[in-house]
Amino acid sequence: MIGVSDSARTLASAPGFAEWTFPAEAGAVRTARTLVRDTLHEWGMSALTDVTVLLVSELVTNSLRYASAPIGVRMSAPRDGALLVEVSDPAPEPPRERSAHPEDEGGRGLQLVALASRRWGIRPSENGKTVWFELGLPGREAGEDT
Repeated sequence: MIGVSDSARTLASAPGFAEWTFPAEAGAVRTARTLVRDTLHEWGMSALTDVTVLLVSELVTNSLRYASAPIGVRMSAPRDGALLVEVSDPAPEPPRERSAHPEDEGGRGLQLVALASRRWGIRPSENGKTVWFELGLPGREAGEDT
């Protein structure tokens, strides 16, 4: 893709599924946002772009803060019309929700994920962890799977 860092690697791409890996460096957040935005547009899911890009930015930034190895982002759009997004990194410690005060510069990422998604969670793995969230298409009730 034009304008996307060569350091990002596309691991898989198919209609309704995309997966990338990014080096643990500052440009990863910008590259992840661009790839997510472009992919959602290709899938005809532009209505989810703003919230998805925001949440991916928060999770990739969090991974950058605590991980020193590649960060993975995976998106899939199963038939039920939901969008599943996963951000993985090699740090074994799960992120924790904090109660950020108005003057705090950080600590709101997981709060945003919890508030904006219909479901989310953390899955430990042999190689670290994955933080995932699910977004429903606009116009559907939370948890409605048609």
